[in-house]
Amino acid sequence: MVLGGDEPTGSLVRPYAVTRGRTRPQLEIALEALVETTARGRSGQFLGGREQKVIVDLCGGRLQSLAEIAARMEVPLGVARVLVADMAADGLLAVHEPTGFDADGVDGSVGTELLERVLSGLRRL
Repeated sequence: MVLGGDEPTGSLVRPYAVTRGRTRPQLEIALEALVETTARGRSGQFLGGREQKVIVDLCGGRLQSLAEIAARMEVPLGVARVLVADMAADGLLAVHEPTGFDADGVDGSVGTELLERVLSGLRRL
């Protein structure tokens, strides 16, 4: 896991330790959902670990998709999903679901254009 700088620092921390053993997020977040840091998150006045600080920093400058967050942190998507959902529930992050999804992240109306843009973005990572 890359946490600040180019130095991998989380290689000894198991993903289940980062999420405290949880594998299901508090709320479902689509892979391509865009995440940004809220004013509360930017204030830095929250009790969070190293991973939360990295997510706040990643999403503070520009919107990041859930997939980008996982890739940049070098953690499994499920771990990023749990962390982002927890932080959104605490008001540290705002999650913008793509159009065509309901609150549970489920809908069949996603067009191929959106999927192609997500795939293109992932390839650029």
